[in-house]
Amino acid sequence: MTTTGPACVHALLADGTTIRIRCPVTGDRAAVRRLYEEMSDENLRLRFFSLSRSSARQAAERVAGPPRPGCGALVAEHGGRLIGVAEYEAGPDQGTAEVALAVADDWHHRGVATLLLEHLADIARRAGITAFTADALAENVEVLRVFRDLGLRIRRRFDGPEVHCVVELTEDETYVRAVDTRDRLAAIASLKPLLRPQAVVVIGAGRSPGSVGRAILRNIVTGSFAGRVFVVHPSAGVIAGVRACPSVAALPQVPDLAVVAVPAAAVARVAEECGAAGVRGLLVVSSGLDARQGAALLDACRRHDMRLVGPNCLGLANTEDAVRLDATFAARHPGPGTAGVAVQSGGVGIALLDGLARLGIGVSSFVSLGDKYDVSGNDMLRWWEADGHTGLVLLHLESFGNPRAFSRTARRVARTLPVLTVDAGRSEAGRRAAASHTAAAATPTMTRQALFTQAGVTATRTIGELLDAAALMHCQPLPAGPKVAVVSNAGGAGVLAADACAEAGLSVPVLPADLVHGLTALLPEGATAANPVDATAAVGEDRLRACVELLVQYGAVDAVLVTLVPTAVAAATGEDLVRAVTGIPRPQLRPTVVVLPAQAARVELLGTEADGRVPAYGDAQDAARALAHAATRARWLAEPPGSVPRLTGVDTARARRIVTRFLDGRSEGAWLDPHTVSDLLGCYAVPQIPWAWARGEDEAVAAAERLAGPGGRVVMKAYWPGLVHKSEQHALHLGLQGADQVREAHRDLVARFGDRLTGVVLQPLAERGTELFAGVVQDEVFGPLVLFGLGGTATDVLADHAGRLAPLTDRTARELLTAPRCSPLLFGHAGAPAADLDALEQLLHRISRMACDLPQLAEADLNPLLAGPDGVMALDVRVRLEPRRPCDPYLRRLR
Repeated sequence: MTTTGPACVHALLADGTTIRIRCPVTGDRAAVRRLYEEMSDENLRLRFFSLSRSSARQAAERVAGPPRPGCGALVAEHGGRLIGVAEYEAGPDQGTAEVALAVADDWHHRGVATLLLEHLADIARRAGITAFTADALAENVEVLRVFRDLGLRIRRRFDGPEVHCVVELTEDETYVRAVDTRDRLAAIASLKPLLRPQAVVVIGAGRSPGSVGRAILRNIVTGSFAGRVFVVHPSAGVIAGVRACPSVAALPQVPDLAVVAVPAAAVARVAEECGAAGVRGLLVVSSGLDARQGAALLDACRRHDMRLVGPNCLGLANTEDAVRLDATFAARHPGPGTAGVAVQSGGVGIALLDGLARLGIGVSSFVSLGDKYDVSGNDMLRWWEADGHTGLVLLHLESFGNPRAFSRTARRVARTLPVLTVDAGRSEAGRRAAASHTAAAATPTMTRQALFTQAGVTATRTIGELLDAAALMHCQPLPAGPKVAVVSNAGGAGVLAADACAEAGLSVPVLPADLVHGLTALLPEGATAANPVDATAAVGEDRLRACVELLVQYGAVDAVLVTLVPTAVAAATGEDLVRAVTGIPRPQLRPTVVVLPAQAARVELLGTEADGRVPAYGDAQDAARALAHAATRARWLAEPPGSVPRLTGVDTARARRIVTRFLDGRSEGAWLDPHTVSDLLGCYAVPQIPWAWARGEDEAVAAAERLAGPGGRVVMKAYWPGLVHKSEQHALHLGLQGADQVREAHRDLVARFGDRLTGVVLQPLAERGTELFAGVVQDEVFGPLVLFGLGGTATDVLADHAGRLAPLTDRTARELLTAPRCSPLLFGHAGAPAADLDALEQLLHRISRMACDLPQLAEADLNPLLAGPDGVMALDVRVRLEPRRPCDPYLRRLR
């Protein structure tokens, strides 16, 4: 039986073991038969309800035999041995299929059956199967538990000694959560040999002290690694005080982690040797691997159950007391602490390690991902979520293997740990040629920002800004809002700080009268107790402390920014104004930050852990941006996660038939004609203005009269395949009234466009309203992105757009409505009527659902989209389809 499915994927079992899942081929007959023949009598009876060995032969012929309609199968392998089979056969109605499972006796209780079922269900869904059925003996507790724990809806009916199970294949949040939990536990188990090894071997530590391998070995030894350290060298007896062995096989014990620092040409061979010896974690710092060498390296890791960090990386470290591993070639050991760090660039990694050490934050664990063949930022988020040592996450990711899985993981982790990143690659050098407004608006920057915003990831623009925000979130509470009180001992410095807050999106509000009165009583004569608060150069330590304490406790503001310059007054009296701020009793409800323009460092943490540390910045803009990031995180945490709403009037099956029919024979894809666009939007109940199609002048006149009625006005739009921007081509006429004007407009289009013109579209002239733009573009990496903003002919010029990744939740849809600069127009700006926000939100949800249902939808462009108090209406829509296969972003598999 052959199956339309993945040729081969690798995935992790519950204990971190890597297995291969693939479609069976005719050459698998003997292996499938052997699987059944090696089963115990008891398991054979539970599988086939009898002890007959003929059932095994029949199963082997069925699974690995010629293809049969309505059937599908997958096999699982480990180390070249077939260890599991899952198959289905569709019933008479083709909507349900009977499913069967078999797992080798020595592989029970490790998750093989569950993993096979997840992948088989994905294949079945794409074949139109909506439910699996299975009959099992009531005493077969194991298989019944597999079905029960899948996370899918299951119905069971007992019939004597047998149980009839129906497993609905519809994916919902419960199922995705169950799959995610299994994936998380398996990933954590697989990472332990890398991050908590009991023995490490370095391969490639040469005799020369200047080699990378030698530097890593030195760091492991001088870093006081808690486990055993080995070296492999073909001839050296002792390297850096460690006795060397000629090969991995000759080591006195199998190490958990192998550090590989050999030339690129030798990496795959070394990996094969490590895998054969039983090593479970591989750290490859070697660079320069070509495609063939890289493929051979990854293949060795997959076949031998090894997780891989790198290649082309700085190394990894874990500062936990029970580990104390520094397998990097950084110049200094990472300081122990609470920040989990993952980077793709070694240079960025060194900068972050140095910065965190200088601040005294330190790291819990550090991984330089390098070329990221295997272990990714997603893996590390899962590790830090569960390691019990990490309180802050810092990421530098240049690429995303599975952005939607990353978004889901980051969104969960960010609920308990601040997750910060440098938004690398913001330039538009890689922006593809765009045919529609949607594609033009969907820049790489917008797509990444949508990912970070929805996931609750704090995205900064530079390494310095990342460390600024990390310093604040490490030691201060989050501000409940954007209101900041600025206090200074120099009026000019206070004004600059207030400007910085405003530019960062914060507010510096007027303080209540009673608070002003209280501050005036505390401060020296001549002080100004407005906001900014000018405490004057005469303020002393005690008065400044009392002023800041009052602001923190009063509640009129969400944060306090104190900017201090050195003065001769303070020097003469021995007053330490910085100590006044760092000496405020902790804990406190509102964050306090200090700006010291005379400070050499960009950011420092003042005070002690016991008394509470305060971040001090050399520039007010850095402090304000850090506060803004903290306020954004607080706002994200305060809002409920949101959910994807259920929509009425959606006909996904019909939409898929329309797409399949249109793409038949169009291998490159194409823009839809007006009729197909209208049919497709109708499947999702997207509101469209009435329209009519006309091929000739008389048809156009009749259509205009039918649409607009006596005295009404119409719009005429030219159409030919490939026409996208009608305004730029002057291919439309507005406000036509009466038969004469309609005829004249039609003749003009025919005269100018000739044989290209295949027809015209007529619409009634729309009522006045706010012209908006909405659209969808399928990003090959990130999936569908929904865009919204100002529409009309100026949409590309003004570029007032925002985007969110689909599927939209109720929360992200509302965010999308308010994100563009034009959003005040929707709420009744300057006395104009407010738009129907519920209708707009519904429309966004509907195009989001359409994009998720139809991966072939390359881009959709609704512009203009007319919004008024009585609803929303698409006036012009363009849709382009491309042949694409659906891909479940949450299906468990290694990259």
